[in-house]
Amino acid sequence: MGISERRLKEKEKLRDTILKTAWEMVKEEGWQSLSIRKIADAIDFSVPVIYDYFESKEAILEEFAREGAFLLTKSIKQAKEKHGDPVEQLKAMALAYWDFALRNKEYYRLMFGVGMACCENCQCFEGAERFDSYIIESISTLLKKNRKTKVEVCLKYHTYTSILHGLVSIKLTGSTPAPDELNKLVLEDAVDGFIKNLT
Repeated sequence: MGISERRLKEKEKLRDTILKTAWEMVKEEGWQSLSIRKIADAIDFSVPVIYDYFESKEAILEEFAREGAFLLTKSIKQAKEKHGDPVEQLKAMALAYWDFALRNKEYYRLMFGVGMACCENCQCFEGAERFDSYIIESISTLLKKNRKTKVEVCLKYHTYTSILHGLVSIKLTGSTPAPDELNKLVLEDAVDGFIKNLT
């Protein structure tokens, strides 16, 4: 291994260390507590070294937001691909969205600004496949199947994701004392009502 190749591997390793340390801090203390100074202290490097890899704390947040967006899209895609019927696809994608949000609260809070300032949603998905295309495709297929040509697909997409995001946000902010099972039933009931409106 040449000197330049070794240096490149060392840089990649340090970058990974910065991100892993930042992620541990986020899981323990929340997004608001993250700082370049704390990361530098934790890995025993100077602050300027961290800035060699990330120009700001926001750049680290954007890195995690992109990672979260990739994972959410992957979950939505996998859920959709298990079903051929658009009705079942919409139900499965809603549950995948819900499960992702509750299993990955740190990612979700950052991506969608639940209880904090968030990255710009479009920045999360720059250069990445977006989960919305899977949802829009299923809505569009269902509308065509039922000959509802005058219904605006974009409007229905926003209605669908507003239902999902609203219920997830209520759950994540602790605004409801309802148990998890009831919250999931509310989600399923809301999505069933949404689907009936398309058929």
